[in-house]
Amino acid sequence: MKPVNHGAWFLVLPMLIIVAFTAVIPLMTVVNYSVQYVATNAQFHWVGDLWFREVLHSEKFWNALWRNLVFSGCILAIEIPLGVLIALNMPRKGWGVPVCLVLMALPLLVPWYVVGMIWQMFGRVDIGLMGVMLRDIGYNYEGDPIDAWFTLILMDVWHWTSLVALLAYAGLVSIPDAYYQAARIDGASKWSVFRYIQLPKMARVLTIAVLLRFMDSFMIFTEPFAVIAGGDPVFLSTELKQTVELGQKAAMSLIYFLIILLMSWIFYTVMTRDDGEPIGQGGAS
Repeated sequence: MKPVNHGAWFLVLPMLIIVAFTAVIPLMTVVNYSVQYVATNAQFHWVGDLWFREVLHSEKFWNALWRNLVFSGCILAIEIPLGVLIALNMPRKGWGVPVCLVLMALPLLVPWYVVGMIWQMFGRVDIGLMGVMLRDIGYNYEGDPIDAWFTLILMDVWHWTSLVALLAYAGLVSIPDAYYQAARIDGASKWSVFRYIQLPKMARVLTIAVLLRFMDSFMIFTEPFAVIAGGDPVFLSTELKQTVELGQKAAMSLIYFLIILLMSWIFYTVMTRDDGEPIGQGGAS
């Protein structure tokens, strides 16, 4: 019997230790706080599922969750089709390729808080370009939650549509020219080429784009905090920040985390149920 060499575990061990300190131990700490009450003298008292029941019976929590779902739905409904449309119109050859790639990457390089501050000033009705232009029709994101919704969605579309476009473009450039040549011979229309060639070949990268954009938009915090400073609309992340009790905050964090995992699993399962290959093995066949 050939002896088994376990020496490779010594190479993996440092990474396991890093993951333990950066993920597992903090998570277990949050779980510990979620089932205890922290008194003013730093004494811990076991309360079981008290904080979880309070969070799940809180109207503020469910309202914030609904706002998160609506916001993420709006983001996906706008950014996915828009990103695909941009990718379809980007050049495949010549000097325009690097120019377009650089321009698409620029919004992604701006830090999240800086993005929030840019749109906070851009939307002000006294000095902001967009705010001054829309002031006459009653626009004011500081006093109207609907205008704040409009500003946050527009800001997110400006910031993250490039990511969808770049992922879709990567899927498009991986399609061999033979597919397009066969389509021209058959006299296929542009819609038929998109439906039967381009869209199936972009399916895997679009799945990644949907998952990334859902998770990021559902966890949004920095940008709306910079723009509206904790005002309406209140998302789960801002509601979590405004929660004072440590145990309740920990319980809400775990529920928030589980909701993101559940929604991401649902998205992934629905979008890959007819796909026999893992996402990482995508490409032209």
